Amino acid sequence: MSDRTTNLDMPFIMPSQAQKHVTHNEALLLLDAIVQLSVIGESVSPPETPEPGDRFVVATGATDAWSGRDGQMAIWQDGYWAFAKPGTGWRAWFETAGRLKVFDGSAWQDLPLPENAGVMTLGIAATADSTNRLSLSSSASLFNHAGDSHRLKINKASASDTATLLFQSGWTGHAEMGLAGNTDFSIKVSNGSDWKNGLVIDGAGRVTMPNQPAARLYRSGTSFAPTSGQQSGMSDFALNRGGFTLGAAVAGGGNAIVIPATGLYLIALTLSIAAAAAAYGVTVSRNGSPGLLTLAGAAGNSTTLSSSAIVQLQQGDTLTFSHTGSATLNAGPTGTILSVAMI
Repeated sequence: MSDRTTNLDMPFIMPSQAQKHVTHNEALLLLDAIVQLSVIGESVSPPETPEPGDRFVVATGATDAWSGRDGQMAIWQDGYWAFAKPGTGWRAWFETAGRLKVFDGSAWQDLPLPENAGVMTLGIAATADSTNRLSLSSSASLFNHAGDSHRLKINKASASDTATLLFQSGWTGHAEMGLAGNTDFSIKVSNGSDWKNGLVIDGAGRVTMPNQPAARLYRSGTSFAPTSGQQSGMSDFALNRGGFTLGAAVAGGGNAIVIPATGLYLIALTLSIAAAAAAYGVTVSRNGSPGLLTLAGAAGNSTTLSSSAIVQLQQGDTLTFSHTGSATLNAGPTGTILSVAMI
């Protein structure tokens, strides 16, 4: 029979043993040290002024009184360092780190999570709360496949609710994509306070860009006849998307059209001529200077002319019409039409 216990290596009191109390007290001291185990931390050298009951894990490369005791428990008791070897499965509270660890047979490790853990909140290097029940602070995140594929699912209760990804800067939202208040997939952007839809895809796969600049303009009334050398403009929108506005009034009637954003634009002009007393020409002008697009005709009765051009325009540019010759143009939503769209 061995004179020590199998698991905790405590001494037995043997038959006919002298000073049995010494053996008994040795076992009590060991129990006092390792039951409900709590260590200050892990170190390679003992502290200069230990307190009775101080316990440490001896780190690799130990020195001084701990030399050769790597991996053992060092316990300060009765003015000397006693040692105990941890066994696989021992648990200890590391006071300085504030963590509960388990000994795996070679090193102290953080306790593993159960295979089917259920928690109300989880913070990974971050603090979770009742709204953000899963909170992660990290330079990157990885969602890898198990098998062949991986799908990330975001579900909402009803069509009018929201299921989106929100992108923030300094905790202020600037971009969002997903199902926002309906079942159309949308990408929205914000200047920090005002949100705009940049792209929307409906259930049939149709793509629209609700704020991509596009306008269709006409002149109110039934007809207009600017004189040669005059400039004219438009007065009404049949379509206005993306922030077009009407600027200053021009001499031949109507207003200049103000471009809302810098970009490449398609310009399409349809001239509806009521009558022309002489040859005429109409040019789409940028900032008062002709040259973007010109339509010309000869004297005669009613006719319709159309043409288009692709041009680069700057935010704040204005479009008007420069007139030559003599012609009366039909007005109204089915008359002379200017269409402008960013492409």
